[in-house]
Amino acid sequence: MFTLWSLIEATLLCLNAVCILHEERFLSKFGWGASAQVQGFGEAPTVKSQVLNLVRSIRTVAKIPLIFFNIVAILFKIILG
Repeated sequence: MFTLWSLIEATLLCLNAVCILHEERFLSKFGWGASAQVQGFGEAPTVKSQVLNLVRSIRTVAKIPLIFFNIVAILFKIILG
C-alpha cells in the first residue's frame, strides 16, 4: 500500500544512499570522480557536472539533518511498527 509515510521513507533512503557514496571508491570507476568536472570559463555546465554538484551539495548540506531524520524514522518504526 502506497502511503505518505512510504514516500517519506523512500526519500530518506535515497538521501542516505547519496550521502554515503564515496567518490574515489565508487564514482571514479564510472568516470564520475572529482577530476571529471573540468570545464572552461563561460562554458555551459554539462549534465554530468550538474549531477556531481548536486551529489556534493546533498552530502554537504543534508548530513546533520539526516542523522536526526533517521533517528525519528527508527523511533517511529519501533513505536508504531
